[in-house]
Amino acid sequence: MKKIKKIPKSFQRALWSYDIDKMDAEKDRTEIITQVLNHGHPDDLKQLFEIYSEEEIKEVVKNPRRGVWFEKVLNFWTTVFGLQIEKDTWQEATFDINRH
Repeated sequence: MKKIKKIPKSFQRALWSYDIDKMDAEKDRTEIITQVLNHGHPDDLKQLFEIYSEEEIKEVVKNPRRGVWFEKVLNFWTTVFGLQIEKDTWQEATFDINRH
């Protein structure tokens, strides 16, 4: 990871429930990467890849947090990075508001 002092203000749109001024780029890396991949604007994605290495981003996608991923978004990023995620992990990581 490149050293940055502050999270870009534009990330607030993807991290709406966080005070980004209090976030740490290293300590909160998983949350930042997950939320920007899920909710970020294309410009945010470009900045994300400038802040974090492809390997760091890939690692977050490879080990998705439970219940926070849109299925189509996780599918997109696993395809981009050529990753396969176990079925149980996938189901735990993704959410569907229509799922009963």
